[in-house]
Amino acid sequence: MLIGRKITVLGAGVAGLTVARALALRGAEVTVLEQADAIREVGAGLQISPNGARVLRALGLGEALTEAGPRAQAVELIDGETSSRVARLDLARLRGGDEYRFLHRARLIELLAEGAREAGVHIRLLQRIESVELGDHPPRLFTAQGGEMEADLLIGADGLHSKVRQALNGQVAPFFTHQVAWRGVIPCADSEPKIAQVFMGAGKHVVSYPLGNGLRNVVAIEERDRWVEESWNLRDDAMTLRAAFEDFCPPVQKWLTQMEEPWLWGLFRHPVAERWHGHGAAILGDAAHPTLPFLAQGAVMAIEDAWVLAESLASHETPDAALAAYQAQRRPRCTAIVEAANRNSRNYHLSGVTRAVAHLGLRAASAIAPARLIGRFDWVYGHDVTAGAGG
Repeated sequence: MLIGRKITVLGAGVAGLTVARALALRGAEVTVLEQADAIREVGAGLQISPNGARVLRALGLGEALTEAGPRAQAVELIDGETSSRVARLDLARLRGGDEYRFLHRARLIELLAEGAREAGVHIRLLQRIESVELGDHPPRLFTAQGGEMEADLLIGADGLHSKVRQALNGQVAPFFTHQVAWRGVIPCADSEPKIAQVFMGAGKHVVSYPLGNGLRNVVAIEERDRWVEESWNLRDDAMTLRAAFEDFCPPVQKWLTQMEEPWLWGLFRHPVAERWHGHGAAILGDAAHPTLPFLAQGAVMAIEDAWVLAESLASHETPDAALAAYQAQRRPRCTAIVEAANRNSRNYHLSGVTRAVAHLGLRAASAIAPARLIGRFDWVYGHDVTAGAGG
């Protein structure tokens, strides 16, 4: 147990709030530092696959998860231009015992924040950290107001532009993938089937699924040469989005006409961090392994990280041994998932003969061996970090 151990978590996103609750439940005195004036998320959806749901339930958040969003029934791959179905992964029939859910990101953050506070976590807002200094001494944090604070143990859950990652690994420039993504939520009847649909086209695709509470998530991705900032806070002209997908089928056109001010962000490929820990500090989630959104595992990897990190700290005699064990367990898996997401980005955007052959193969597999098709992802969704070392 971590009774009385003082731990500072930098960032109140999915990674930070999950690890904060996990640590507090094991007896730690946890403080979360968040730079914003409130815990909030911009409108976007996400998927929680079984490997993430297992952790949330193990943390005592199962009832809140059930209420937060609908249970997924299936995933469909569809030709974006003709609307003909290429493949279907019937989750309800083939994986009925597993829990796949669609959530609004704000609902997930809300339940995690409530869970953290209920466990005794202290969340401090308006704490903008400009830099972090690591060495033989305890971690030092320097604020935007010129202040300085010290942490007994620092957990960097501070996202893509992590100060803790930079202190551990130095500055590494990301690689622009020449892909951009628009996202938004639109109205949706709660009676609509709970299916994630991927509409694929040459050099672009659209993903959509219902979130419950009258909302549908829509993400549209296009390959382009023009650089776009890597930010969650940019807006774009809706006409630009609609023009990019004007050759797609009517269902997609209907959704895009409802997106008046879509969010836009550039997709960048970041290397998985070489060093996840140093003396008195560690990173997790996007700070350690940013991923492209083509396997729906970004939030789930952060949730897995949180459990493993908390369990390692509680079960090893020294923090250094715990943090080394944490990196050894998590880095290979997260690297494999990041690489799989990179491959999906190519597979969704095939064109010409390559696309025709690939779609023919998927149609055959979906019809003849659907269990084998869905089984290709068992290494991702079947993983259970709550089961002990090695998952």
